[in-house]
Amino acid sequence: MSKYNNVLILGAFIALAIISPTDASAQVDEPKNGAKEPTEEWVRLTPEEYIYKYRSIAIENMEVYGIPASITMGQAILESGYGNGYLARVANNHFCIKCRNWDGPTITHADDDPNDCFRVYESAEESFHDHAEFLNSGSRYEFLFSYDADDYKNWAKGLKKAGYATAEDYAERLINVIERYNLPLLDKKNGLELYDKYLADKLDIDLSTLQPAPEDNDSGNVTTTTPPATGESVAVVDIATAYADKGIDPNNFRVSITSHKGYNVYLTNRSHYIVAKSGDTYESLSKIFSVSAANLRKFNDVAKGTKLSEGDIVYIERKLPSWMGEESLHTVNKGETLHQIAQLYGIRLNKLSKINAMRGNTPLSEGRTIRIK
Repeated sequence: MSKYNNVLILGAFIALAIISPTDASAQVDEPKNGAKEPTEEWVRLTPEEYIYKYRSIAIENMEVYGIPASITMGQAILESGYGNGYLARVANNHFCIKCRNWDGPTITHADDDPNDCFRVYESAEESFHDHAEFLNSGSRYEFLFSYDADDYKNWAKGLKKAGYATAEDYAERLINVIERYNLPLLDKKNGLELYDKYLADKLDIDLSTLQPAPEDNDSGNVTTTTPPATGESVAVVDIATAYADKGIDPNNFRVSITSHKGYNVYLTNRSHYIVAKSGDTYESLSKIFSVSAANLRKFNDVAKGTKLSEGDIVYIERKLPSWMGEESLHTVNKGETLHQIAQLYGIRLNKLSKINAMRGNTPLSEGRTIRIK
């Protein structure tokens, strides 16, 4: 994640923009009485200020979880009224997420029922990260991850289908917000730069005079940086992993990018991974690469309790939903599984299963042809 040193200058210009937020309002109504006081961090923001403030978190969640940044920002806008809705103000809850499977602080507020329970967060950033985890861990949202990370229309329709919100026109409203504020720019490889340029052009600001500065993210897991040679935002592990420029062929398997604490870090299909050594566990690797064991399992499409074997491919960031190389077919080798093929090409297992119309654990016969794109 990165920020501009003189963000306050840009923020001042953004504050001058006046766009009526008629298409965005918090989904939970204001209480008629007994309203809580706003949190200390809440300030009233314009639509542009709100998007500018949280766009990097949305992009980070896209890179880690595969949720389109446009969907994250669009939902935040729609659910929180640009951060000015009641739950956002008093509970830092920007997505109106209720208390199911939640052991943190809560607030009771009327929604579908008079005493609905909602999650309370210490910060807005925590709400954004929990929203990503909420979608990623919920079984009813699992099918959404078969869509590409820039397919915001199917994501919007899928969220409605999965029951995220009860409003009949939720998908249409979400798509409308996303397109009104040009949020699909955030879904692109260099979305941060593209969106900021769009915003600067709209407000007549020259962003070339602003210099980016690195900033650690809140989780301590994965950060982003902008290589001066390419301008492409990529994920880096911890503080030491180098990036690959966009000239590297994604078909070139096991391109060693760097080493980190005794492990070679490889790149395939634009995702970084290592090869497990004897005795490695997801828990031991989580400490080395500063990524939670739970996230490592998600990145590698394995269930809790799965053990590593020497030579296993272990992705240390989320794989892409589709293969970026030239090949479109893979011939199955003896004993090979769909999961192993997904790991080989750096593709999410649910996406590979979908395009082949089979389950992830379907037995494969030697010589069978598997579609990889």
